[in-house]
Amino acid sequence: MRVGNSWNRREWARGLLGGGGGALWGASAISAAAPGGVAAAGAPGWLDAREFGARGDGKHDDTRALQRALDAAGQHRGAVFVPPGVYLCGHLRCHPNTALIGIPAWDYRGPAGTVLKLADPQAACLLDITRAHGLTLSGLALDGGGLGRQVHGIWLNNPAYLREDSFRIDTCQVVRFSGDGVNLTRAWCFSVRHSMLAYNGGDGLSLRGWDGFILDNWFSGNRRAGFAARQENASVTFTANRVEWNHEENLLIAGGDGYQINGNFFDRAGNCAVALRRRGRVPCTQITLTGNFLKRSGKFAQPGSYDSAQLFLDRARGVTCTGNSLEAGRDDGGQGRWSPSFGIVYRGLEDCVIQNNVLYQAALERLLVDLGGPGNGSLIGPNPGRLLTVS
Repeated sequence: MRVGNSWNRREWARGLLGGGGGALWGASAISAAAPGGVAAAGAPGWLDAREFGARGDGKHDDTRALQRALDAAGQHRGAVFVPPGVYLCGHLRCHPNTALIGIPAWDYRGPAGTVLKLADPQAACLLDITRAHGLTLSGLALDGGGLGRQVHGIWLNNPAYLREDSFRIDTCQVVRFSGDGVNLTRAWCFSVRHSMLAYNGGDGLSLRGWDGFILDNWFSGNRRAGFAARQENASVTFTANRVEWNHEENLLIAGGDGYQINGNFFDRAGNCAVALRRRGRVPCTQITLTGNFLKRSGKFAQPGSYDSAQLFLDRARGVTCTGNSLEAGRDDGGQGRWSPSFGIVYRGLEDCVIQNNVLYQAALERLLVDLGGPGNGSLIGPNPGRLLTVS
């Protein structure tokens, strides 16, 4: 299987498809696919959850078996592989410098592949990643089943900003939790990529913290915001995400600093597609919004209210908003109420730029709304466009 310092890909593929021992997606095959191809079957630190008693049959509680595997990985800075199946479980605690790896096969409507399904409505969360710096979560589908109250899918709850967390959530689906899909409290340095956070009772991702990369994700159909940062927050790159059909804002930032919000698709938010608000007396500062598409916002907002807007900038400072496209609309299939009432609403801006955005049929009542308030040094326009006329 290995020739010199390289892997024989043909032999590896044959093993995946059931030949050469018949281990379909077994530990040996997955270890060959590990970054750098350095992990070998049976190596200390490369663990198979089945060897700790996990069944994944959707009937038996696998909490203890999975926790034993995670604890063993924590002793070696190792990785736990969880084969495809449905693993009923409660609260699981992850450890620093470890990995929990599954096979991603989930689709837009729900979990498949390696599924960790919540079985304890009293749990605070399913995966607890508090103080688990250097953690990787990859290829998992987490299903909350709507159990309990305020149960998060993935929860980091650091008591303080102790050190860089440096965790990675990659190619995971987190759906149907009664709380947030991912709740990060005092997170410092992290990435969430290629994942789907959807149909949760709270936010798709709730952030208190900074230094994050949030790239190429789905935030869909959450009961609150798709992404929300309501407490201290800063230094986030938010790029190439699809944020849609969330019941409140698609993207809410309160008093944030140092965001790059580029190349995202914001569709059918319940309130504003993007809202930059103050947190107490703290304004949003140094934020760039470029190349985004904001479409049919304000689905649940009161017509004529400022929640029925594509973009709301409240007393922001040093914000660049340029090169975005805005469009009004209604539900798929020509159903539902037309929205939003307004395109871009702003108040009390300082040293901001809002220009060269395309507002073609971007709103029903007004394209730009200046609410006044103290502010200076801002450049507004040109922003070409026209209102949508509904017959």
